[in-house]
Amino acid sequence: MSELLISGAKVVTEQGIIENGLVHVVDGKLAYVGEASGWQDTASPNVVRIEADGKWLLPGFIDVHVHGGYGADFMDANSETLDTITRYHAAHGTTGMLATTMTATREAIDRVLVEVHNYMEQGMPYAQLLGVHLEGPFISPKWAGAQDPNLMVTPQLDWLKDWHERFPQLMQQLTLAPEREGGHEMIAWLRDQGIVAACGHTDASYADIQSAVAVGLSHAVHTFNAMKPLHHREPGTVGAVLTDARISGEVIADGIHVHPAAIKLLTMVKQPHGLLLITDAMSAAGLGDGQYDLGGQAVTVQAGVARLTEGGALAGSTLTMIDALRFMVREVGASVADASRYGSGNPARLLGLEATHGSIAEGKHADLLLISSELELEQVWVHGVAIKEA
Repeated sequence: MSELLISGAKVVTEQGIIENGLVHVVDGKLAYVGEASGWQDTASPNVVRIEADGKWLLPGFIDVHVHGGYGADFMDANSETLDTITRYHAAHGTTGMLATTMTATREAIDRVLVEVHNYMEQGMPYAQLLGVHLEGPFISPKWAGAQDPNLMVTPQLDWLKDWHERFPQLMQQLTLAPEREGGHEMIAWLRDQGIVAACGHTDASYADIQSAVAVGLSHAVHTFNAMKPLHHREPGTVGAVLTDARISGEVIADGIHVHPAAIKLLTMVKQPHGLLLITDAMSAAGLGDGQYDLGGQAVTVQAGVARLTEGGALAGSTLTMIDALRFMVREVGASVADASRYGSGNPARLLGLEATHGSIAEGKHADLLLISSELELEQVWVHGVAIKEA
């Protein structure tokens, strides 16, 4: 039996902050969460004891939209690249993630699904892959962003049915342009399978989004980016996302993709459960400036900003989830507890995993982050196992 005891922390829970908190982890699960004064020491002699000295203890981040990191891309999935991506992001606070694909051929996406499925079956040593997020290829060439418009197709429901039959529970989210032919049928099917239907890279009007929500659309990827913007006479995709409480919205909180004021607006209209922090990180994350590849397209990273070498469109990010949390606190004005919910609890809720993930509560997985008062990440545990140690 493995045990961990963390005491003296400011523990962020869904019920509030426990100022002098203590958590007891047994075999990867949270066995006790509460005030240190209420703890009766039943730990074994072999327990690992951590004195937090008033630092923050947060639930691990769940990134539902991430393409890669540290030189590796999910589109090139194999055991080595998957280890690289999950190890890198775990060291920056992500304890769970969706392997996110790019617009590609059916065969290329199929290969990624096979590799991710096999990796998940083997047992994962770092951040846990919770499934796959298919971003495209059923999106709009009008808002291609860094995706290849030559590979974009109208919704092909038979592809999804085949993948779902072969890999049940693997697909957790799919991003499409709902205005495209066959979009509503695909959204309704996704809803019936419990897969998140998200709009993104879309030219959908306000009315298009409203009709898509009626059949099951419930989420928006990287809100404000690569979608029809808000106009006072045609609210567009953005207007529908902002005003419909049935739609949750991701945001890339790096100060590059979205202005802090726009993020603040999104925060105000999506309280308490409708805002999710994501990285949309590509393979350059963690490696600095230079030349990279994203879904077969050349990318130049300069001063930490990733853009397509040809055309200059933003090409994902080099963001980490701990950086996103810091940005939300320092630049947007969110509290640590709220920013934590945007990066952990709300993604877990989107995926239907709130019973086991996304917050610090007895019985849940011990996916934990120890963070200093200056918001520096000091230690990371995945299922109670130390991934990053001070």
